[in-house]
Amino acid sequence: MEDLIAKLNFHCSLLLEMVDETKKPFYHLVVAANLSKEEVEETIVLCEHLSKEYEKQKAEGFTVFIPLLIHFAGMLHPDLPLEKTVDALLSQQMFVPLMKEFKKLMATIHS
Repeated sequence: MEDLIAKLNFHCSLLLEMVDETKKPFYHLVVAANLSKEEVEETIVLCEHLSKEYEKQKAEGFTVFIPLLIHFAGMLHPDLPLEKTVDALLSQQMFVPLMKEFKKLMATIHS
C-alpha cells in the first residue's frame, strides 16, 4: 500500500509539472499545496460567502473592505499564500469583483 501511495504521489508531482499554470492557476496552487477536496470546497464556500457580503456592503454604501480581506486571510487554508491565492483566483476568473478589491487593498497596504 505504501508503494502505491508513493507512486501516486510521484505521478501527481509529474502531472503538476505538466499542467500549464497560466490556464488554471488556482487549481495548480491547490494541487501544489496538496489540499483535499474538502479543503478546496471550504475555500470556495468562503469566497462565495465573502463575495455576497462584499456585494451587500457595496450596496449599503460601504467603501472600506479591509475587514473582509482580514477575514479571508484568517480563514484561508495555511498552505495557500494570500497574495498568490488572490492572483490565482483572479486569473482564473473566480470571484472577480471581490478579488479585484482584495488586490487593490493589498497594493495599498504594501505602499
